[in-house]
Amino acid sequence: MHPGENRVPVIPDVAKKLVRLGAEVTVESGMGAGSGFSDEEYREAGATISSDRNTLIGSADIILRIRKPALDEVSLMKKGCIHISFLDPFNEHELVKALQAQGVTAISMEMIPRTTRSQKMDALSSQANLAGYVMVMLAAQHLPRIFPMMMTPAGTLKPAKVFVIGAGVAGLQAIATAKRLGAKVTAFDTRPVVAEQVQSLGAKFLEIDLGDTGETSGGYAKELTPEQIQLQRDAQKAVIAESDVVITTAQVFGRKPPVIVTRDMVEGMAPGSVVVDMAAETGGNVEGSVPNEVVDVNGVTVVGQGNLANEVCRDASQMYAANLFNLVEDAWDEEASSFKVDFDHDILPGCIITHDGAIVHDTIKNIIEGGA
Repeated sequence: MHPGENRVPVIPDVAKKLVRLGAEVTVESGMGAGSGFSDEEYREAGATISSDRNTLIGSADIILRIRKPALDEVSLMKKGCIHISFLDPFNEHELVKALQAQGVTAISMEMIPRTTRSQKMDALSSQANLAGYVMVMLAAQHLPRIFPMMMTPAGTLKPAKVFVIGAGVAGLQAIATAKRLGAKVTAFDTRPVVAEQVQSLGAKFLEIDLGDTGETSGGYAKELTPEQIQLQRDAQKAVIAESDVVITTAQVFGRKPPVIVTRDMVEGMAPGSVVVDMAAETGGNVEGSVPNEVVDVNGVTVVGQGNLANEVCRDASQMYAANLFNLVEDAWDEEASSFKVDFDHDILPGCIITHDGAIVHDTIKNIIEGGA
């Protein structure tokens, strides 16, 4: 278990489903405590409880977890073990090499292909959805005023102005949540195709002509050129200055996120305003944000909290556990009562990083071997 991490990869209901599939499920003692799941609930679901972490790792045919393993844990895994978690394979080269050397089949939850059929396994989206909600809650907590318009005998309070940058899964949820709270919401994304989704939630879409942008085949925003980033900054500066809350969700998959809110933009906001930077942990969209800290920049509160889904860990656990179960069930061999590693499967080849002593994901293989 990672310090401060309260999410769990398997909740009791999912443990019960895995047992029904024919799996023998063993859960680390106390794993669910942070999300309100007791060892007894796992026992009632048919799981065994163990407090010997090393033996658990060394004896497992399949390891389900949220975070990537520590390097020293990889050597405990048996050859042929299937390890499923977030792995950050674009950046964790030593970890990928260790999993390869150990003969582990490593499946990265970040790499689940974005197809219609794999939506129920898409853990990035399920956790980002909750992160979008949490960002608005954090903004509301730090803003010294309310979000909705309020007409009272003492006068009328104007609605807060919220500007959301990035209208992916997290951004759309942030827009929807801010609107539910009564804020006046404006949003921007480099992909003009999402304008309709933004407007359908009742927000205004900020039009900026950046030339050729669009999205990747996987549904992610394409990386902008330095000239396009400057155009975006210039067009957003006035909107940011007028906003009570700015929420940034712009991340480029596998790369450091772009800085799109510069320090002078933050300083141009009114004192008491709030900026929430979803990308603070991986480099930040906001100049001056600090990972996992709340800082004051010229009277503006800048929130750089990471692991946002952990703030609503019970729901985050329910969603992630469902993602994992759907993946396992989809690849389950009923006759053998085991997970079948099939490279003709329509989803697995896109997310298997290492298998049988080799790096089998072409993109990751090229990055690691090219940089070796």
